[in-house]
Amino acid sequence: MSDKPILFISDLHLEPDRPDISQAFFDFLEAKASNAQALYILGDFFNVWLGDDVHTELSDQVARHLHALSAQGVTIKLMRGNRDFLMGGGYAQTCGAELIEEPYLLTAFNKKVLLMHGDVLCTKDTDYMAFRKMVRNPDWQKDFLARSVEERIAYAAEARKQSQAMSSNKADDIMDVTPEAVTDIIQAYAIDTLIHGHTHRPKVHELANGRDTRMVLGDWDKVAWYISWDQQQLALHYLNPHSSV
Repeated sequence: MSDKPILFISDLHLEPDRPDISQAFFDFLEAKASNAQALYILGDFFNVWLGDDVHTELSDQVARHLHALSAQGVTIKLMRGNRDFLMGGGYAQTCGAELIEEPYLLTAFNKKVLLMHGDVLCTKDTDYMAFRKMVRNPDWQKDFLARSVEERIAYAAEARKQSQAMSSNKADDIMDVTPEAVTDIIQAYAIDTLIHGHTHRPKVHELANGRDTRMVLGDWDKVAWYISWDQQQLALHYLNPHSSV
């Protein structure tokens, strides 16, 4: 196995209105990911995804950069998040990447870690969990993708508006992961390290049992967060996206 590091990122929320984040990502690919053996993107890569049949200048540009990275021999894995849950294998293939489902068990450097986007762990947010169950239903997705692009855009905008209004009235702990859900998933997969994003609360948590670790990736709004894994350690890092990496 290669001794090059494995990198993890999530919650970039790429969108045309934030070219600074897109450029930070492209710089990251060149400066960091090009020297890695693999890059795992753990959801909410794009701020919204209306279907693989909807191409934008940004999605095409991102695909070109990722495909170039893949051509250098770097393995790329894409996981869906709550913003881009409609991303399919077609776009992943265009990127030279593989779409993976959560939770994803990864073995490397004689150790196992569990990868998730993380929204499914926020079980106290019952409104969101009900919405998640609806939009992850294959029949709902088939119906949604059969709509015109204009209809999809309108639906996504209204859903986002409602989500923001509801979130503003929710207690802080409801928006975070539920400790019991974390414990359950760690025990179910018999691992001691969980990596996820979603909450935008980057931190390395040592769990109460003194043995297990939860590593949380941050979003890329103000700084660019990533986790590196090599023979020595798993570590959380950040970079200023508005300056050279």
